[in-house]
Amino acid sequence: MSNAFESIQQGLMEAIEFSEGEKKGATVHKFNSVDVKAVRTNVSMTQIEFASTFGISLGTLRHWERGDRTPRGPALVLLNVLSKDPQAVIRALA
Repeated sequence: MSNAFESIQQGLMEAIEFSEGEKKGATVHKFNSVDVKAVRTNVSMTQIEFASTFGISLGTLRHWERGDRTPRGPALVLLNVLSKDPQAVIRALA
C-alpha cells in the first residue's frame, strides 16, 4: 500500500478510537469562550471596522455580540489571541 493510504488509514483508526472514548495519543485543544464585544471595545473599533479588519462578516459579529451564536474553530482562536495580545494580531495583519 502507498504511504498516503497508510497515513489516511492510521488517521481514520485514531479517529474511531477517539470517538469511542480512547483518548490516549489524541491532542484535544480547548479554547476559552470570549466576550467578543469586550475584545472589540478593547481595540477601540466599531463593529464595521472590527469585522473588516479581521475578516468576519458583520452579521456574524453582531450575532456573537448579542449571544445568539458563539464563535468556534479558527474564529475562536483568533478572538482568544486578540483578547490576550491585540497589537500582535494587528501588526501581523499590517
